[in-house]
Amino acid sequence: MHHSVESVEETVQARLILSAQRSARLRVLLSYLPEDPLAVHMAFPAEFSLDGDATDGPDAADIVWVFARQLLAAGLELPSGAGDVHVRPAVGRRTLVELRAPEGTALIQFDSTDLRRFLWRSRLAVPEGEEHLHLDADRALAELLG
Repeated sequence: MHHSVESVEETVQARLILSAQRSARLRVLLSYLPEDPLAVHMAFPAEFSLDGDATDGPDAADIVWVFARQLLAAGLELPSGAGDVHVRPAVGRRTLVELRAPEGTALIQFDSTDLRRFLWRSRLAVPEGEEHLHLDADRALAELLG
Protein backbone atom coordinates (compact mmCIF):
# COMPACT_ATOMS: atom_id res chain seq x y z
CA MET A 1 0.00 0.00 0.00
CA HIS A 2 1.60 3.27 -1.04
CA HIS A 3 0.46 6.72 -0.04
CA SER A 4 -1.47 8.55 -2.70
CA VAL A 5 0.46 11.16 -4.59
CA GLU A 6 -1.01 14.41 -5.83
CA SER A 7 -1.14 15.03 -9.53
CA VAL A 8 0.90 17.98 -10.77
CA GLU A 9 -0.64 20.69 -12.92
CA GLU A 10 0.91 23.80 -14.36
CA THR A 11 -0.55 26.28 -16.84
CA VAL A 12 2.13 27.95 -18.95
CA GLN A 13 2.25 30.51 -21.72
CA ALA A 14 3.52 29.17 -25.01
CA ARG A 15 3.65 30.26 -28.64
CA LEU A 16 2.22 28.44 -31.59
CA ILE A 17 4.73 29.08 -34.40
CA LEU A 18 2.75 29.68 -37.59
CA SER A 19 5.61 30.79 -39.84
CA ALA A 20 8.99 32.48 -39.53
CA GLN A 21 7.15 35.78 -38.98
CA ARG A 22 3.96 34.78 -37.24
CA SER A 23 3.14 33.18 -33.95
CA ALA A 24 0.13 33.08 -31.66
CA ARG A 25 0.14 33.04 -27.89
CA LEU A 26 -1.63 30.20 -26.21
CA ARG A 27 -2.03 28.76 -22.77
CA VAL A 28 -1.04 25.15 -22.31
CA LEU A 29 -1.99 23.04 -19.33
CA LEU A 30 0.77 20.60 -18.40
CA SER A 31 -0.29 17.77 -16.15
CA TYR A 32 1.30 14.74 -14.60
CA LEU A 33 -0.84 12.00 -13.11
CA PRO A 34 0.78 9.54 -10.73
CA GLU A 35 -1.58 6.83 -11.99
CA ASP A 36 -0.01 7.33 -15.45
CA PRO A 37 3.52 7.77 -14.12
CA LEU A 38 5.54 7.43 -17.32
CA ALA A 39 3.63 10.09 -19.23
CA VAL A 40 3.02 13.80 -19.30
CA HIS A 41 -0.17 15.37 -20.63
CA MET A 42 -0.28 18.62 -22.61
CA ALA A 43 -3.70 20.20 -23.11
CA PHE A 44 -4.25 22.88 -25.74
CA PRO A 45 -7.33 25.06 -26.15
CA ALA A 46 -9.76 23.56 -28.66
CA GLU A 47 -9.54 26.56 -30.97
CA PHE A 48 -6.00 25.48 -31.86
CA SER A 49 -7.27 22.23 -33.31
CA LEU A 50 -5.31 21.28 -36.42
CA ASP A 51 -8.36 20.06 -38.30
CA GLY A 52 -9.76 23.58 -38.54
CA ASP A 53 -13.37 22.77 -37.71
CA ALA A 54 -13.14 22.97 -33.94
CA THR A 55 -16.10 24.56 -32.28
CA ASP A 56 -15.45 27.64 -30.19
CA GLY A 57 -18.37 26.91 -27.92
CA PRO A 58 -18.13 26.22 -24.21
CA ASP A 59 -18.33 22.50 -24.98
CA ALA A 60 -15.17 22.56 -27.07
CA ALA A 61 -12.86 20.11 -25.38
CA ASP A 62 -9.18 20.74 -24.99
CA ILE A 63 -6.89 18.81 -27.29
CA VAL A 64 -4.69 16.61 -25.16
CA TRP A 65 -1.41 15.06 -26.23
CA VAL A 66 0.14 12.40 -24.02
CA PHE A 67 3.77 11.37 -24.35
CA ALA A 68 6.66 10.06 -22.30
CA ARG A 69 7.96 12.19 -19.45
CA GLN A 70 11.42 10.95 -20.41
CA LEU A 71 10.99 12.42 -23.90
CA LEU A 72 10.19 15.86 -22.50
CA ALA A 73 13.19 15.69 -20.16
CA ALA A 74 15.55 14.56 -22.92
CA GLY A 75 14.28 17.17 -25.36
CA LEU A 76 15.32 20.00 -23.04
CA GLU A 77 18.93 18.97 -23.63
CA LEU A 78 19.06 17.67 -27.20
CA PRO A 79 16.68 16.89 -30.06
CA SER A 80 14.57 13.92 -29.06
CA GLY A 81 11.48 12.35 -30.41
CA ALA A 82 9.61 9.34 -31.57
CA GLY A 83 6.69 9.17 -33.93
CA ASP A 84 4.28 12.05 -33.47
CA VAL A 85 6.08 14.05 -30.78
CA HIS A 86 9.48 15.70 -31.10
CA VAL A 87 11.11 18.00 -28.55
CA ARG A 88 14.26 20.04 -29.07
CA PRO A 89 16.10 22.95 -27.50
CA ALA A 90 15.91 26.32 -29.25
CA VAL A 91 17.74 29.62 -29.00
CA GLY A 92 17.36 31.70 -25.86
CA ARG A 93 16.32 29.13 -23.26
CA ARG A 94 13.33 28.02 -25.27
CA THR A 95 12.16 24.54 -26.10
CA LEU A 96 10.25 23.56 -29.22
CA VAL A 97 7.65 20.82 -29.15
CA GLU A 98 6.54 19.52 -32.53
CA LEU A 99 3.28 17.59 -32.68
CA ARG A 100 2.55 15.67 -35.87
CA ALA A 101 -1.04 14.78 -36.69
CA PRO A 102 -2.61 13.57 -39.93
CA GLU A 103 -4.07 17.09 -40.35
CA GLY A 104 -0.68 18.76 -40.10
CA THR A 105 2.15 19.62 -37.78
CA ALA A 106 2.01 22.09 -34.90
CA LEU A 107 5.19 23.72 -33.60
CA ILE A 108 4.88 25.11 -30.09
CA GLN A 109 7.55 27.13 -28.34
CA PHE A 110 7.85 26.92 -24.58
CA ASP A 111 10.00 28.70 -22.07
CA SER A 112 12.42 25.97 -20.96
CA THR A 113 12.23 27.22 -17.37
CA ASP A 114 8.51 26.44 -17.26
CA LEU A 115 9.08 22.91 -18.55
CA ARG A 116 11.95 22.30 -16.14
CA ARG A 117 9.83 23.47 -13.20
CA PHE A 118 6.99 21.20 -14.25
CA LEU A 119 9.34 18.22 -14.61
CA TRP A 120 10.91 18.99 -11.25
CA ARG A 121 7.48 19.05 -9.60
CA SER A 122 6.55 15.78 -11.35
CA ARG A 123 9.71 14.16 -9.98
CA LEU A 124 8.83 15.32 -6.49
CA ALA A 125 5.56 13.43 -6.94
CA VAL A 126 7.12 10.34 -8.55
CA PRO A 127 10.92 10.19 -8.84
CA GLU A 128 12.34 8.83 -12.08
CA GLY A 129 12.98 5.14 -11.62
CA GLU A 130 10.07 4.73 -9.20
CA GLU A 131 7.32 4.91 -11.82
CA HIS A 132 6.75 1.16 -11.58
CA LEU A 133 5.72 1.56 -7.93
CA HIS A 134 2.76 3.63 -9.08
CA LEU A 135 1.64 1.55 -12.01
CA ASP A 136 -1.55 -0.30 -11.33
CA ALA A 137 -0.32 -3.84 -11.96
CA ASP A 138 -3.76 -5.30 -12.62
CA ARG A 139 -4.63 -2.57 -15.08
CA ALA A 140 -1.23 -2.77 -16.78
CA LEU A 141 -1.67 -6.51 -17.20
CA ALA A 142 -5.19 -6.07 -18.55
CA GLU A 143 -3.90 -3.53 -21.07
CA LEU A 144 -1.05 -5.83 -22.08
CA LEU A 145 -3.36 -8.75 -22.63
CA GLY A 146 -5.91 -6.43 -24.23
